Amino acid sequence: MGATVQTERKDTGTGTWTIDGAHSVAEFAVKHMMVSTVKGRFKNVSGALHLDEANPAASRIEAAIEVASVDTGAEQRDEHLRSDDFFNAARYPQITFRSTGVSGKGDDWKMEGELTIRDVTKPVVLDVEFEGRGPDAYGGERAGFTATTKINRKDFGVNWNGLIEAGGVVVSDTVKITLNIEAVRQV
Repeated sequence: MGATVQTERKDTGTGTWTIDGAHSVAEFAVKHMMVSTVKGRFKNVSGALHLDEANPAASRIEAAIEVASVDTGAEQRDEHLRSDDFFNAARYPQITFRSTGVSGKGDDWKMEGELTIRDVTKPVVLDVEFEGRGPDAYGGERAGFTATTKINRKDFGVNWNGLIEAGGVVVSDTVKITLNIEAVRQV
């Protein structure tokens, strides 16, 4: 469980927050060749949150990820991921998420929402952990969250795959997603 950062402010975190793209990342992990896990990230994440700490059900978020910002540490693989075989970044430049419901209490929440990849929208549930909030060096306030889920990439039209000689596939269908979000309170 995340710890709430103690501050001198006595108010709650209720209000509007903007995702800090410089300190937020969307990460993914997928099995490769059935023997290892390949990880990557999308470096450009943006969006806004309305938080209600006293009533999490009233909270909501809209976020966007720039597909072209994908980074696995291997440029040739990144270019393949940007191609029509996977995300088709030229035609579908963003992955989006819009929450439809929040439940939970304390630092652990479930967030239901609509995830759109390649213009295909499907419901997903994110396990969200509130990491804390506190003052920043610029007189503002920041909050941190970690959210995780798993999706089947083929549900979103990300269908490319190859078969390996011993049987099995090059890339698994299941994708583990981890979002590390830092947000700045809007005044």
